[in-house]
Amino acid sequence: MNNKNNTHQQKIKQLMKIVIGAAWLDGVIQPSEREYLHRMAGANAIANDPDIKLYLSELKPIKTSECYKWLEDYLGQNPTEEDYLELLQSLSGLIYSDGEVQTQEALFLDKLHLLDPANKEISQTKLDKLLKVIQKLYRKAVQEKA
Repeated sequence: MNNKNNTHQQKIKQLMKIVIGAAWLDGVIQPSEREYLHRMAGANAIANDPDIKLYLSELKPIKTSECYKWLEDYLGQNPTEEDYLELLQSLSGLIYSDGEVQTQEALFLDKLHLLDPANKEISQTKLDKLLKVIQKLYRKAVQEKA
């Protein structure tokens, strides 16, 4: 495997760990969140990765502090807009998969907004863009439940 593919796989694996950690923010993984996580792992061809398998097994809860550390490691000091939006989309899909947002999840999204690379100066258009993405995902989740 060449270095570029290996780096991409590592990014996907990091992203998956963050999303699994976010599922634990409220202390329990809901059935809809579990389904989302397994679908995401399968779609990214990492369901059989030993680390990901361990996290998906739900044998050991992931601490909030660990999830926040993974988030900061993933985005680094100078996150790209692409990495940020991919993370936002994945996390929003998870958070809205059960049709409700827990307080811990809302705080996590707030923290994520602070890490937005475009947030050097708070831009109302960026906030509007973020809210539109979240609203779209929420509507999609509600429609799927109906």
